[in-house]
Amino acid sequence: MPALRPATAPRTRDRAPSRTRVGALAAAALLAPLLALPATAHAADPDSGAAKAATWPARGSAHLGTGVVKHDGQGGLPRDTRAEQTEGVDVSSHQGNVNWSGLWSSGVKWAYVKATEGTYYKNPYFAQQYNGSYNVGMVRGAYHFATPDTSTGAAQADYFVNNGGGWSRDGRTLPGALDIEWNPYGAACFGKSQSAMVGWIADFLNRYRARTGRDAVIYTATSWWTQCTGNYGGFGATNPLWIARYNTTPGTLPAGWGYQTMWQYTSSGPIVGDHNKFNGALDRVVALANG
Repeated sequence: MPALRPATAPRTRDRAPSRTRVGALAAAALLAPLLALPATAHAADPDSGAAKAATWPARGSAHLGTGVVKHDGQGGLPRDTRAEQTEGVDVSSHQGNVNWSGLWSSGVKWAYVKATEGTYYKNPYFAQQYNGSYNVGMVRGAYHFATPDTSTGAAQADYFVNNGGGWSRDGRTLPGALDIEWNPYGAACFGKSQSAMVGWIADFLNRYRARTGRDAVIYTATSWWTQCTGNYGGFGATNPLWIARYNTTPGTLPAGWGYQTMWQYTSSGPIVGDHNKFNGALDRVVALANG
């Protein structure tokens, strides 16, 4: 019977592990908990490429004119016609706290403020922007950025009215505006056919009128309207048009409208970038507010 090896005898294959092996073992130990996680846990990592692609741009970040330059380009500025057109601005959360007194002194007399988006976002700066414009003497209103792929038009109209988009006959409050334009989060027409898009817009407008007694303003660009509604002309008789075109003239308007009520003509104006012209003197702005 062969002799037993003493317990303390060294084994030739039990050499001290190499530095390379130690490093590999340590790395494996660190990775083990991560590899054990379900696939969804890895996808939720905010620094992962998949997560960034899914959340950029962030929901709620859209605003009036968000796709104008990308899709329609940008030309020169119109001539100064404030004697016949009244200067205005539009703002959202990306402007933060706005210098309203500076805008008023520069000749801006009306403003629109983003209140909501979809049924999931409220502008955190809404109070400062909406009340601040009013407090310096401006006629002001609220707008809603539409996301027709997330909920119905009626649901979004309700959300808008419930969160700042209402109206009162005080001579200083403009009717709410529906911002319907390119989808910054996906397909330009939000995955809807032209007829379905018209139906969604009508659903929003009908509910807004039922809630407030006013016909909402429609903000859009002719190229988007043509692409996504088939250049539908059925809203022109009731809903004021706010056209987006960054050039020397408003250009061709969507079907159904013979003129624009408002025109967003630049995203790089003074104090805040988004400047607009109301098609008339200040008394016409007040008339729209009064309904």
